[in-house]
Amino acid sequence: MSEDKNAAIQRMQLIRKVVLFVLIIAVVVLAAFSRTLRGETPFHEGLETVGLILIGVAIVGRGWCSLYIGGRKKAEIVDRGPYSITRNPLYVFSFVGAFGIGAQTGSIVLAVLFLLIAVAVFWATVKSEEAWLLDAFGAPYAAYLERTPRFWPDVSKWRDAETLEVRPIFFLVTLRDGLVFLLAIPIFELIEHAQTSGWIQTVFTLP
Repeated sequence: MSEDKNAAIQRMQLIRKVVLFVLIIAVVVLAAFSRTLRGETPFHEGLETVGLILIGVAIVGRGWCSLYIGGRKKAEIVDRGPYSITRNPLYVFSFVGAFGIGAQTGSIVLAVLFLLIAVAVFWATVKSEEAWLLDAFGAPYAAYLERTPRFWPDVSKWRDAETLEVRPIFFLVTLRDGLVFLLAIPIFELIEHAQTSGWIQTVFTLP
């Protein structure tokens, strides 16, 4: 893959992170000025609990994926383990985490909104990445595209490697990035406290 294409991929990843950050901040502001039924019904209490579980699944799942893909994405076609059942398992686990983050508000509307934002941003990124990888690897990658779903896992296609060459730095970076999901818990707790104390005046109610 040429230096120009590497630079283009890096730019796309940077743009994705910036757009995702801005959209998340916008939704957090929306959550701050909206009242939810958080903690007032078993459903909303359960939603928070499910969200916390999903955040845990996302962190562990992303770390698992990094054991297979860490440092290899631009050098070879990774099609074993989670990458045998979906082309983008890291992003799939990010979707799971995004819903879990939104669920910490106690609002199903905000949980779905977080999920949709993640899907929209990563969908655009994936389309560009696939074009570059197809150009870089040609027919073998085209065959991988043909047999492996973009997002929704097909467990019947599972294939694994007997051994893995693990690169700890990539695992640790992925784990660090995933732990950021946990910030949703204190952030939304602080928002709820600010609303209860009257520091923030809510404008509308979300289910």
